[in-house]
Amino acid sequence: MIAFLLTAAAVIVGAILVFNRLVRERNRVRAAWSDIDVQLTRRHDLIPQLVEAVKAYSDYEKATLLAVTELRGRSEGAQRLVDKAELEDQIEAGLHRLIALAESYPDLKASENFLELQRDLTEVEDHLQYARRFYNGAVRIYNTRLDTFPDLLVARPMRFRPAEFFEAAGTDVRATPRVGVN
Repeated sequence: MIAFLLTAAAVIVGAILVFNRLVRERNRVRAAWSDIDVQLTRRHDLIPQLVEAVKAYSDYEKATLLAVTELRGRSEGAQRLVDKAELEDQIEAGLHRLIALAESYPDLKASENFLELQRDLTEVEDHLQYARRFYNGAVRIYNTRLDTFPDLLVARPMRFRPAEFFEAAGTDVRATPRVGVN
């Protein structure tokens, strides 16, 4: 009888430890997403400034300016991570096109305001890349725990769900962005 009670106590303590570890990993994923969200917000805050800086020099690029602004609004309203990742990839591509416009406009390229926006955007993109890597690492660890023994014995009945990765959609997006000052 005592052996049974000790075994039952060990199983209960083990289940509690596994549950707590799963909660900790799930919270790490949430915190990592929060870091990405901060960087996306910083990027979104730079977009209107960049659009205004470029708008003064480029009437023929209004379609790109409008597209980036519209994508920003759609991304802020996106509920699913997959949708948000896709929209952010499109924003990144649009921002690269806007930055490339500076090559056509020497006055814009020399503008201190534009150069500062370029530096800020480069910094945000770097931080976003690191945050994305950390988030995806946290997701990998969490999802692995959900699928491995003995954690799965606790995860499934307690309805822990796998987290989604935040990945770049295309190979062109995975290339190092060229947003630095030339």
